[in-house]
Formats: sequence, structure tokens, C-alpha cells
Amino acid sequence: MDIREWVRHRGGVVRTSDLRDAGFSRHRIGTAGLERPRRGWVAEQGADPLLYSAARAGVVLTCVTQARRLGLWTLDDSSRPHVGAPPASGAVAARGARVHWSAPLIARVPGALEDPIENVLAIVAECRPFEQALAVWDSAMRQGLVSAAVMRRYALRPAARRVLEDACAHLDSGLETFVSVRLRWIPATVHPQVYLHGHRVDFLIGARLVLQIDGGHHVGAQRDADNAHDTLLALHGYTVIRVGYTDVVDRWPDVQDRILRALAQGLHLA
Repeated sequence: MDIREWVRHRGGVVRTSDLRDAGFSRHRIGTAGLERPRRGWVAEQGADPLLYSAARAGVVLTCVTQARRLGLWTLDDSSRPHVGAPPASGAVAARGARVHWSAPLIARVPGALEDPIENVLAIVAECRPFEQALAVWDSAMRQGLVSAAVMRRYALRPAARRVLEDACAHLDSGLETFVSVRLRWIPATVHPQVYLHGHRVDFLIGARLVLQIDGGHHVGAQRDADNAHDTLLALHGYTVIRVGYTDVVDRWPDVQDRILRALAQGLHLA
């Protein structure tokens, strides 16, 4: 196999020792035209900048940074990258990054630049507010990357234990996770993901109050279908409250007020 192809197949950034173990000579490595993030590492041109930076700093990508790379739901955030380093490693050259020094649940393989999902979730639970951490865990379970049964076997810290107690796989998005947490105290039963008249609704409060959470995909044909279903529900005696991303993230008190006023009017009752 060509040396560049070997490097590309393994993410584009690798240790030179791994190349030598694979049978490539020092001469071939030195003449392959590869970049060198730091001593002992090489990278193909155009390699993933985050992986390149992790190799240069001697850290692994973890927490919300790695969660986003895995396609998990995270709150929109332009914050600095989150990286992991061994607790006893001393200073690392990760300028502009948030460094997590905690010991990982699963030992990190030498040369790895990305944390395993279990390590990612454990660090997220320590780093982010409860709702945000729970949204990431729910997303991981929804995608089948982890299960509650397996996570219980690890030596989790208290923050991760608390998140695990509430984590589930059946909510569709992080927004629904936020809402599920925030509605726990209201004086009515809240049922997530209920089928009503041929379509699933996000939350049924009591017997007749429907709360729908619109994400970015609620446009065009999806929006038309949602509007038609809202009309059908209204004709069958339901009250529908429909909110979007900004409502949940930035204007939750207004949403909460609408729900409480609907409850006070008995709109949730059969």
C-alpha cells in the first residue's frame, strides 16, 4: 500500500512509529512529502485541522468537540475546542483550547487523537450544564452509540451518574430533552412522543394539550404537513402550542407562561 494511502486510511494524522511498525522505512517516510505536526508525527496535506492540532499539542479531541464530530446533538456553540490530556502530563501546548485533565473511563490507545464515546460522555457530564449534558447523552443513546446498561458498569463520577439516571433514547432532539426536563414540575402528566391521529407529536400534556418543537427541518413540505396535522388535531378538540429552537433556547419563560396559562384554563383536560 502507498504510504500516503495508509496515512489517509487512518485519519490523515499518524505517528511515525506506527508507520515503521507497518513496514515503512525511515527513508520512505522522510521522502513521502508528508507534513510534520510535531516530532514523531506526520500528516497528509489537507488533513483534518482539529486532528492536526491535537497531534501537535499532544492531546485528544473530547467533550463537546468530539460529540459534534460524532454527529451528536449539541447546543450551537462557537466556543474553543475541548481536548483531553492525562492528569499527570503537566502543561500541554493546546493554545486556545479547553483542556480536560480528568482520568478517562477507558484507557486511551497510544497515538489516538479522538476519545472513545464513553470518555466523551463522562467529560461532557462534568463540563456542561445538566440539560446540555443530558441532551448529548440522549443523542448518543438514540444513535445506538452507547446504552444505559453498559454505562452503568463504568466508574462514573457523580455528575455522570446523575445524567445517566435521566438519559433515554426515545426523544428526537436535544430541544426535546430540554423541554422534558423543564416540564417535570408542572401540575399535569407529560407524555413524550405520542401518536395522535396518524402522526407523532412531541409532547402530550394531560389529555388534550399538544406541545410541538420545531427544529431546522420544519420547512417546505414538512411545514405544510405539520400545519395540516395541527388543523386535524384542533378539529378533534386538541390545543396545539408550536415553538421553535429560539423559543426553547432563548425564550423559555414565554413558552412556559403559555403552557401554564393553557393548564389554568383546563385546555389539557379531556
